[in-house]
Amino acid sequence: MIESLRALFSGRLLTAADDMAPFLTDWRHKWTGTARAVAQPDSTADVAAIVRWCAAHGVPVVPQGGNTSMCGSATPDASGTSLVLSLARMSRVRNIDIVNNTMTVEAGCILQTLQDAARTQSRLFPLSLAAQGSCTIGGNLATNAGGVQVLRYGNARDLCLGLEVVTPQGEIWEGLRGLRKDNTGYDLRDLYIGAEGTLGIITAATVKLFPLPAAQICAWCAVESLEIAPQVLNLAQAKLGAKLTAFEVQSQSCFDLLTEQFPKLRWPMETRAPWGLLIEVSDLESEAAARESLERALEAAFEAGLIADAVVAQSMSHSREFWTLREMMSEAQAKAGHNIKHDISIPIPRIPEFVAETDAAIAAAFPDTRMVVFGHLGDGNLHYNVSPRTGEHGIDFLKNEPAINLITHDNVARYQGSVSAEHGLGALRRHEAARYKSPIELALMKSIKDALDPQGIMNPGKGLPC
Repeated sequence: MIESLRALFSGRLLTAADDMAPFLTDWRHKWTGTARAVAQPDSTADVAAIVRWCAAHGVPVVPQGGNTSMCGSATPDASGTSLVLSLARMSRVRNIDIVNNTMTVEAGCILQTLQDAARTQSRLFPLSLAAQGSCTIGGNLATNAGGVQVLRYGNARDLCLGLEVVTPQGEIWEGLRGLRKDNTGYDLRDLYIGAEGTLGIITAATVKLFPLPAAQICAWCAVESLEIAPQVLNLAQAKLGAKLTAFEVQSQSCFDLLTEQFPKLRWPMETRAPWGLLIEVSDLESEAAARESLERALEAAFEAGLIADAVVAQSMSHSREFWTLREMMSEAQAKAGHNIKHDISIPIPRIPEFVAETDAAIAAAFPDTRMVVFGHLGDGNLHYNVSPRTGEHGIDFLKNEPAINLITHDNVARYQGSVSAEHGLGALRRHEAARYKSPIELALMKSIKDALDPQGIMNPGKGLPC
């Protein structure tokens, strides 16, 4: 049957096991599935033809971009019934409009390629995350990716003005309007952003661009307690306004883990405080202006008794070295062995209380654990991770995962947070998220799913179990 698909589109159709293998396992090697085939179309019309074929034959479709999902959103299940639809060949930048400050790109465009294309026109596309060299804009939008500059520019949703989407019936919705105001009915764009391919396949997007900053300068700050961090954030926002583009937090255990796994890395300050803050300022004028603004804000924080020590990067390249201490956390954890990850959001003022209470609850139930807490404090998103304290790096440690997840996520709910801040639900969190959704939320989501995808062929087993 699969051969009847081959003649319907241009591109590649992979059916050999070795050819399909890279598309069947997620990058964390947590999920591996099987598939009938992997289709790599060349155009939106090709995607539509493939989806029409799948709808006619009742074949489930698993859309895939850069295959960098943290929660199994782009991996087929083990049934072997699905078709993986990879958008990797659809990677063109279709248009850049420097007057309207927009760019239209195909879904398979690598995020870093998109950033570089904007930079050639002295523009900034601000979505930035560790996987930007391999993730794609289609996947970023399908999961409503966050990253390190959400504080200033918002999530992927906030950066998107229009979409082109192939529906589960194989029709094409052409919604690539670069409008910032359009009050003409339901916002269909927002249905597909964050839906993880369960309602349709994003094939192209029109995104916002911004003036390219002349400089982005960072500082690392040492604080004695997490309770102080929101106060520093509040002061920084008051002093810096829109110049404040990132505000990250890392616990001392993060720095310990980094130096264990990467001995050549060095903490940029002599002070070894319990918590570190990475603050980034952007300026349209110059490095000197960015540094001066940041130094004034830090002086105010010192005078208020909020920070114990700070060091300001002396150049943009020096700032990149500072970011290395933040961006290598995931790799350090992977090298250290098995760990239990949580991508959560908490109202910013309540983060210190949440961390203290949840740390204590996990330590009481599982004494031989190490808390590895870091993330985007400026927008309330924590990567709240749990590792074994001693040499228990094997699969035995992961037997604690359901119990640790329950402690963590029950507390997230009590603090009116979210169990998935920026990674999506995928196969990982779908049932857990349903535990914390109200019946009316689940019923409304099910109604949308049933209306748009009545056959249930779009990325089954992902998102909420509705």
